[in-house]
Amino acid sequence: MHLFGGTFAHQASVAHVVGQQGRGRAGIEASLDVEYLMSAGANISTWVYSNPGRHESQEPFLQWLLLLSNESALPPVHTISYGDDEDSLSSAYMQRVNAEFMKAAARGLTLLFASGDSGAGCWSTSGRHQFRPSFPASSPYVTTVGGTSFQNPFQVTSEIVDYISGGGFSNVFPQPSYQEKAVAQFLSSSPHLPPSSYFNASGRAYPDVAALSDGYWVVSNHVPIPWVSGTSASTPVFGGILSLINEHRILSGHPPLGFLNPRLYQQRGAGLFDVTHGCHESCLNEEVQGQGFCAGPGWDPVTGWGTPNFPALLKTLMNP
Repeated sequence: MHLFGGTFAHQASVAHVVGQQGRGRAGIEASLDVEYLMSAGANISTWVYSNPGRHESQEPFLQWLLLLSNESALPPVHTISYGDDEDSLSSAYMQRVNAEFMKAAARGLTLLFASGDSGAGCWSTSGRHQFRPSFPASSPYVTTVGGTSFQNPFQVTSEIVDYISGGGFSNVFPQPSYQEKAVAQFLSSSPHLPPSSYFNASGRAYPDVAALSDGYWVVSNHVPIPWVSGTSASTPVFGGILSLINEHRILSGHPPLGFLNPRLYQQRGAGLFDVTHGCHESCLNEEVQGQGFCAGPGWDPVTGWGTPNFPALLKTLMNP
């Protein structure tokens, strides 16, 4: 904030830390999340949830969600920049976590997850290649955020796909009804679809939206670090913007936005800049040659419905 926050009102520090906070040096991931959530969502009270430990050698998502379920007062927007490959977790665990996501959605929370930084991903079994979806990005009860780059990385220009932007189709969760029409339109109109054997066209498709994910400055342990990239950056930015919209809604007597996805798909990307150029990465083999899905008009499994146009998005989401 000392370097970049001189021109706008902002909070001086994180308001509240929930959970155990280690005494080590700040990690670049947490620094990135907090700095851009508190900048894009300027002057809004920000909490940090800290959950140590592992589950199935992966992130302790269930532990964190049970903590949320047992709290009566908590922030309406949560942004998480962590994820795992679906195939690295048991189906029972993912279904259990998904049940908690469903409860959070029913409770009126907005949960944002990074879509991942491996494009469509890739895994191979018995010599057969497939794309590799990410969880919790693939849950139908969270809003998943992909990534973009500026066409000219040294100027604020039009946005194109950031090739690392995670996206694809779940092998665990079926496609929710709110996105069936948008996905069908993409699958019937995209001129660059990968072979159908690489993805589950009937699975939950993600991401839902996107934001800039390339070329960030982060200050970690008092050291400015340039060119930090990833959907770990785009997700807190989108979360900050939604927090500003919630502020306007609350001041107008409306409830917070809550579970966003049905509304996003019903409004067909209103208030978002549609990103239509670029493809993300995938398997480096002869068949797909490193290319996954490609962006196009409307929703696509690379940048979702697009990136936030704050004045237009505010106007669209201010309706009760």
